[in-house]
Amino acid sequence: MKHDWKKLEKRYYAPGSEPELVTLPAFKFFTVSGRGDPNGPDFPSYLEALYAASYGVKMSPKKGKAPEGYVDYAVYPLEGVWDVSDEAKARGGAFTKGELVFTLMIRQPEFVGEAFAQEVLDAVRAKKKSPRCDELRFEVLEEGPCVQILHVGPYDDEPASFARMEAFAAERGLRRACKTHREIYLSDARKTEPARLRTILRFRSA
Repeated sequence: MKHDWKKLEKRYYAPGSEPELVTLPAFKFFTVSGRGDPNGPDFPSYLEALYAASYGVKMSPKKGKAPEGYVDYAVYPLEGVWDVSDEAKARGGAFTKGELVFTLMIRQPEFVGEAFAQEVLDAVRAKKKSPRCDELRFEVLEEGPCVQILHVGPYDDEPASFARMEAFAAERGLRRACKTHREIYLSDARKTEPARLRTILRFRSA
C-alpha cells in the first residue's frame, strides 16, 4: 500500500486556519542551504537539486537499488526554514529579500538510512554536475513543540498569520523560541495564483 502523507500524517500536514500546538518528532531530510532573494534567478537551482535527490529515492526500485524496507510513497512537500543575515539582524528593522538566509529541505521516508542516502547523493552529483548537488546534505532534524497554522494567500501576507500565532502562544503562557520559522509548501507557486497559495507556517515554542 502506498504511503500518502496527505492522508496518513494529517497531524503534521493538515492544520486548520486557526493556530494550534503540535510536537514534531525527529524526521529525515535532504537539505541545502543558501542566501538571497527566493525570486532571484539562482533560487530554482536549489529546488532542482533537492528534487533530484528525492526522486532518486522514490525511483530506486526501477534501477534495482531499492533499500531494505522500501514502501511506495508520495514524495513529501518542499519545506524551508527562513532567517535573515547577521548583518540585517545587527542593523535591526527592515531588511531586503536579498538578505534572507534559508535551508530548504524535503523529508525522506523512515526506510532511508545514512548509507543509502549517501549512495543517492553520490549518484545525483555524478549525473547533474551542479554545485547545488554538491551542497546537499542528509540530516535528521527534530523540531519538538511548535505552533503551526495553515496560511492561505500570498507569501508577503504571512506576517499577519505569524501575529495570530504569537498571540495564541502568549495566551497559553508560551513564547516564540526564536525568530526563524518553517514554511511547508502545499501549493506549487509556479501554477497557483497568490491568493490561493496554501502554506503551513510553523515556529518552535517554549
